[in-house]
Amino acid sequence: MADETVKYGIIGVGMMGREHFINLSHLRSDGAAVVAVADPHVPSQTLAQDLAESFDWPIQVFSGHREMLDSGLCDVVIVSSPNMTHHRILMDIINHPKPHHVLVEKPLCTTVADCKEVVDAARKRPDILVQVGLEYRYMPPVARLIEIVKSGTLGRVKMVAIREHRFPFLVKVNNWNRFNVNTGGTLVEKCCHFFDLMRLFAGANPVRVMASGGVDVNHKDELYDGKVPDIIDNAYVIVEFENGARGMLDLCMFSEGSKNEQEISVVGDIGKLPQGEAFVPESIVRVGSRSAGRDGVQTIIAKNEQIKYDGLHHGSSYLEHVHFLAAVRSKGEQPPAVDLQDGLVSVAIGVAAQLSIERGRMVTIEEVMD
Repeated sequence: MADETVKYGIIGVGMMGREHFINLSHLRSDGAAVVAVADPHVPSQTLAQDLAESFDWPIQVFSGHREMLDSGLCDVVIVSSPNMTHHRILMDIINHPKPHHVLVEKPLCTTVADCKEVVDAARKRPDILVQVGLEYRYMPPVARLIEIVKSGTLGRVKMVAIREHRFPFLVKVNNWNRFNVNTGGTLVEKCCHFFDLMRLFAGANPVRVMASGGVDVNHKDELYDGKVPDIIDNAYVIVEFENGARGMLDLCMFSEGSKNEQEISVVGDIGKLPQGEAFVPESIVRVGSRSAGRDGVQTIIAKNEQIKYDGLHHGSSYLEHVHFLAAVRSKGEQPPAVDLQDGLVSVAIGVAAQLSIERGRMVTIEEVMD
């Protein structure tokens, strides 16, 4: 049992906000408690209240995030509101007289400029921890592949290929996720996860991005306030890193029939090009080499017994909260596992990819960072 309760407030209690609520309920014995939520959407407030009652957790409900911050109830704030609201909310949290530690859902913000403003403001508040919700790092097969890469087994990483073939975007409150102006674009909103993993595997920062994609199948027959959605539903993206490594994303959002939603391949340069692969949701990791051939491939079932709740992301959100709670309790001794710079760069790659599709050319990271 934890010595003291860490009090959480959740800003935005739509689908992901309630998912965070459920994850935190599984950390109750570790001293986590949700004490407040803020959301202007009344049906979402009601669903959050119902959830709180099911956990026997009394909560205060606010219509706006500023009122929740001013209440002084919270030690930690989860930001799980729509993407386009992140910047304003984060600036209000960072500039608030009372320090609140923050876990912000991906993407950090929808533009590079907004991300940079948040990063700069947070530097002036060393009393606040900010972690970005790039939780795919914690998925058991991905985490195992990260361990393999960091161990040096694969040598220097030369290629990272990530394939996500999945279902279309889900329906969100007021359909905010149907338009680039709200989400930052599919390659920011969804794919910042994969660009973060590419950078982690490559062990270097990106320098150039090339992409091709379009709106080919999904949402074309939908109409909201007279407007047709403009979010792309498929793309190929190539990312070049400063150490010579390359990453490739293959995204398709009209392929519900795929056995695995994500498949990740990392290839290094030792000897005969060792290779590691991770499969989600099968939770399998494979490690092989050219010298051993197909018969030498090892298959590992990736599990993490620490996970108490699988939820929407195969236990990764639960582990994200475990690590962030530990960082909060360390009182500055343990930094956030995924920091603001990680969030900024993952957005910058997505913005560059969106711009590459729009302009039909390679885009440098320097170009979008300026």
